[in-house]
Amino acid sequence: MKVALAQFNAVVGDLAGNSRRLEDAARRAYAQGARLVLAPELALTGYPPEDLLLRPAFMHACAEALAALAEALQDCEGLHLVVGHPHQFGERGDLRTKSVTVQQRYNAASLLAQGRVQATYCKRELPNYQVFDERRYFVSGRDAGLPPLVFDCEGRRFGVVICEDAWFDEPARLARDAGAQVLCVLNASPFHLGKAEERQARMAERARDVGLPLLFSHLVGGQDEVVFDGASFALDASGEVAARAATFAEDLLIVDLDADGRPSGPVAAAPGLERQAWDALVTGVRDYLGKNGFPGAIIGLSGGIDSALVLAVAVDALGADKVRAVMMPSPYTADISWIDARDMAARLGVRYDEIDIAPMFDTFRAALSPQFAGLAEDTTEENLQARIRGTLLMALSNKTGAIVLTTGNKSEMATGYCTLYGDMAGGFAVIKDVAKTLVYRLANWRNTQGAEVIPQRIITRPPSAELRPDQTDQDSLPPYEVLDAILARYMEDDQSVEQIVAAGFARADVERVTRLIKINEYKRRQAPVGIRITHRAFGRDWRYPITSRFRA
Repeated sequence: MKVALAQFNAVVGDLAGNSRRLEDAARRAYAQGARLVLAPELALTGYPPEDLLLRPAFMHACAEALAALAEALQDCEGLHLVVGHPHQFGERGDLRTKSVTVQQRYNAASLLAQGRVQATYCKRELPNYQVFDERRYFVSGRDAGLPPLVFDCEGRRFGVVICEDAWFDEPARLARDAGAQVLCVLNASPFHLGKAEERQARMAERARDVGLPLLFSHLVGGQDEVVFDGASFALDASGEVAARAATFAEDLLIVDLDADGRPSGPVAAAPGLERQAWDALVTGVRDYLGKNGFPGAIIGLSGGIDSALVLAVAVDALGADKVRAVMMPSPYTADISWIDARDMAARLGVRYDEIDIAPMFDTFRAALSPQFAGLAEDTTEENLQARIRGTLLMALSNKTGAIVLTTGNKSEMATGYCTLYGDMAGGFAVIKDVAKTLVYRLANWRNTQGAEVIPQRIITRPPSAELRPDQTDQDSLPPYEVLDAILARYMEDDQSVEQIVAAGFARADVERVTRLIKINEYKRRQAPVGIRITHRAFGRDWRYPITSRFRA
């Protein structure tokens, strides 16, 4: 028999649109001979629907959409569709208030066949770490008192579990003990670097543990800060990959199951780290702008590597006709910055404009000179330049409707090497979770993919904010190789100052970097959302207090 893994790009809250696309995928799979179609976790609503789940009207609409989807497919005789959705038993209630009866909500999957919902399974293991916050919205399926979902299709018995369930022993074993011959895993597992390999290894363990082939159906696409990489797959009972869908692309993977239940199908190549990171950034930009209806993007192009990388990502995501670059030189902008910015804009074919901020900078200084009398110039004047640029970019955004993409990287966001209402001004932070050392790796990698789009001098020249004469980043920060290593240990891996020093880093550097991370939390709270590509990013899975005296 044939089973289809419907890897698609859901839009959160678009119940009608998601239903149409699920129906289309199911019909295309049916036409190819598949009689079982597996959709991802919460495919009906998109993932994560967050506080939409707290609205009774939303839950009611989900129930109606699920029933309508089942009815729409009733003419496909013998078709079984397993789809993820939020589920609530009984009358509607509101979790936000104690004045009504609280109804339990579940992260569920239902079997649709013969025009109706045949059975429902409720997720047992609810993740509440990193970007996951499921215990805020759902209760465990253990509380539902339902048996495992195991059903017959074409003479074979399939068991269903949902995402986190498959990282634990019990849910899959319960399905096997209830008679499952094939394990179906519905997923919405946000991407980070290395996640695909970890995910596949854990699913291989699960297949071997229960002695069953495993079918893994996964979301793809961007949703605010998180992206989903797709790469749905089938494993045989020994945990070996038998089929794999494309990464970071919609796909309908048809898996053949032989008489003994062994799966087979096309196996898409697994991309390397740079390709994964690049595709995640491109997907995040494309879907954030596309799903929210922005007509294009505006980028402040400085002649430096960060804005160059963001420009290249934006063009790959949106096309050159939807991207505009604006160079805003100050009295401290080097000639090579002008030359390189013009060169790169020409290479990519985007609209390019220059707005000289020197007259505006002079006006600001003149207006403030009575207030600053007797005080030496410092970072105040540097930040004025950044804020003038931010004001100009936001004015262009207001006038055209295009969104400003900010260009600050993770190393800068960590240490506060950025200006509130200046270079932090914008609507979407593309490389917010990309450390500076990875910025260089991605720039070099992109230049090997066909034409060289980033001028080599942008990559090789010392990085500088160009806000004062002869300035370089290393005037204010440790070398990026050191800074990024400390950042990864402290922020991503939760190591203490003493542990990092014991690993061989100079105490002065460790204390300096960790102090900067702590005192700049107030800035990051005001930063735009950005794409998450590591297992810990500033945003959903970094929730540190601004006011805190803990220093270890």
